[in-house]
Amino acid sequence: MNRRVGLALLLTLALAACAPFSMYRTDIKTVCVDSDPATLAKKCQRNTIQVLQPDVAGKPGYTLGFIELDDQGQLWDRGQMKAVLGSVAAQTSNGTNDYLMVVFVHGWKHNAGFDGNGVEDDNVAHFRDALIQLSAVEIELSRKIGKPARAVIGVYVGWRGASLTTAGIDNLTFWDRKNTAHMVGHGQVTEVLQRLEMLRQQRIAHDPNTRSRLIVVGHSFGGAVVFSALEQILESRFVLSAGTPEHPAGPAQGFGNLVVLINPAFEAQLYAPLADMATEMKTYAPSQLPVLAILTSEADWATGIAFPMGRWFSTWFEKQRLMERDNPVTGSPERIDEHRADVDAVGHFEPYRTHTLTAVPATSAVATTGNTPQAASRKVRTAAAAAGSWEDDRSGGSIDFPGSVLQRTANSAPRNPYLVVKVDKHLIADHNDIWGSDIREFITHLILISSQSADPQQRAQERRDARQ
Repeated sequence: MNRRVGLALLLTLALAACAPFSMYRTDIKTVCVDSDPATLAKKCQRNTIQVLQPDVAGKPGYTLGFIELDDQGQLWDRGQMKAVLGSVAAQTSNGTNDYLMVVFVHGWKHNAGFDGNGVEDDNVAHFRDALIQLSAVEIELSRKIGKPARAVIGVYVGWRGASLTTAGIDNLTFWDRKNTAHMVGHGQVTEVLQRLEMLRQQRIAHDPNTRSRLIVVGHSFGGAVVFSALEQILESRFVLSAGTPEHPAGPAQGFGNLVVLINPAFEAQLYAPLADMATEMKTYAPSQLPVLAILTSEADWATGIAFPMGRWFSTWFEKQRLMERDNPVTGSPERIDEHRADVDAVGHFEPYRTHTLTAVPATSAVATTGNTPQAASRKVRTAAAAAGSWEDDRSGGSIDFPGSVLQRTANSAPRNPYLVVKVDKHLIADHNDIWGSDIREFITHLILISSQSADPQQRAQERRDARQ
């Protein structure tokens, strides 16, 4: 009887702790506008399209759209996606104005909503702050290079990363949400991302010299969602654009302008095809820009400890082997243990690592806080310097960023655009600590590097202008 009572109590607690299985941003017809970032979230709670429209010229602003999917990876409402696509067209005057679009796919224990008190998920709140920061930098960059500021557009892709809401109990959802993340990634996320990329391609068709850019960011299981959706696209584009070591064709092309995965929770084995293709190239052209950045904290217990424990059991009956591949940079063979690659999360698998990102002591770090014109001006100058260092990249070399230093491993080819980065715990303290000022500065600068012109001469001129 006691066991039955205990089981019933556990079931009751689990059911009571279930997160809503519903769409949050249900008003897909009304564009909600406000000039105050502090009140925008409350006022526009149910709106799919939200616009921070500054009341004074030169202040940061953005457009934010929400696209939500269910546990099967299906859009809750196709009208919501169409509203976001239509908003991009409106904000860019139907493809005649340039924009900087950032897509964010959240991870474990998060969603696109808000609680009963109207407090929205902190990932949404932090994403708003990041858009304001980008807008401030864009305004300052516009002033320096003498070109109109790009419209900053954010797209928040929501899914039920939080299936249980009670602290402690929600840790039990790790493996279930991993399966859901891959299901979502293999669902309509690919369509969403490709339709957003089509908008940029249409802009390129209208103006080949457009400065419009598309960046996709995924965190935790959101990284698994993004990689599941784009894996084969990235592999195909590498083959078609980069060619082979014997017959290189040109800069490797990725999806949009940059894909960033932060503490991604998927096994290294899924990344093996891209790692092998990228490693075969001894060097990359000076015009090559970053394509994919995988950032994993050395202190991330979820992907460093919990993840391999779960994978160890789920791969019990699989067969693996030891593989060898030649590294053209070192001239030596490398051994790849398929079992470890199938158990370890991608960011913790040493053979695929290309970089370390180390915190700079506070006394020598450049001040990075705030969105004042002075702070934005510093970002523009430091981004220009980092972009020049990327162009001069070498194996074992380093690039300075505000608050951090990025160092390439000795066995990674210069300008290899597929970065697998071990991140100092002082920059990302744990699995969810992804919004700190220094790591956000690094990602902002990486976005600016990848957002440079495809024309090397124009790129160099813009860097000179930015340093002034």
